[in-house]
Order: sequence, then C-alpha cells, then structure tokens
Amino acid sequence: MSFPGKVMRDGLLEKRSSGLLQLWKKKRCVLTEEGLRLHDCKGGGGGDAPSSAWRSKAKELRFERIDTVDCVEYKRGLVYFTVVMATGKDIDFRCPQDGTAWNAEIALALVRYKNLQAVQTGRNRHLFTAHLGSTGEDEEL
Repeated sequence: MSFPGKVMRDGLLEKRSSGLLQLWKKKRCVLTEEGLRLHDCKGGGGGDAPSSAWRSKAKELRFERIDTVDCVEYKRGLVYFTVVMATGKDIDFRCPQDGTAWNAEIALALVRYKNLQAVQTGRNRHLFTAHLGSTGEDEEL
C-alpha cells in the first residue's frame, strides 16, 4: 500500500545493494511528507526515463521507521549518505552534488515529520489529562 502525501521531490538516486557485491543501482525516488518511495528501473536506460520505464512496485521507507540521515561524504562530485532505520539497518545512497542534495531534503522532511509527531503527542497528552481533570474527581465535597 502506497502512502499518500504531498510530493516534495521526485528524481534519481543511487542505492547501494545489500548483496555481496554491493553494487550501486539507480532508483527513482519520490520524497513525500510521510517518507521516501524507491522505484526500481526496468531497463538499463540512463537519465530521467519516462514513467513507463519504472516499475510500479516501490519500496517504502516511512519516516516513522527512520531514525536519522547521516554519514555524509563528498567525493568526486557525489554526495554519499546513509539512512539509518529504527531497526539499526543502514541504507546507503549517493547522488550528484550539484543543486540541493537529497540528503538535506530527506533530513529536513524527517525532522518536520518527527516534530509534527511530537506536537501531536503533546496535544493528545494535554487533551487526555484535561479530560481526566473534568471527571469531577477534584471537586470538593
């Protein structure tokens, strides 16, 4: 099931495979308010391929399961970074250094998501304690 949300960025990233050879594979990435979707490329074509060249099934990295974005390194015109999942799994990515780097946009979206979750938790806690206080238990007899 695909998560909804406003698309904040759509483009190409390279993800390092978790196999023995750890090859870099191109992915079409869609950054939303809820997380990151990674689409596999069907063919070996380069550049921004039409949507038909991307598989419809996507791997979803939801912000609720991401701890942080770190390990940023700049080498030969590329930015290398790691997305650390709550399970402790590291997922390595790289992208061109020109323009706004993906790592910065993912990190900012993650912070925005975590802040909204914290605000919502605080509101819920406040409403819960306010509701408990209105039961009449504190009234004098």
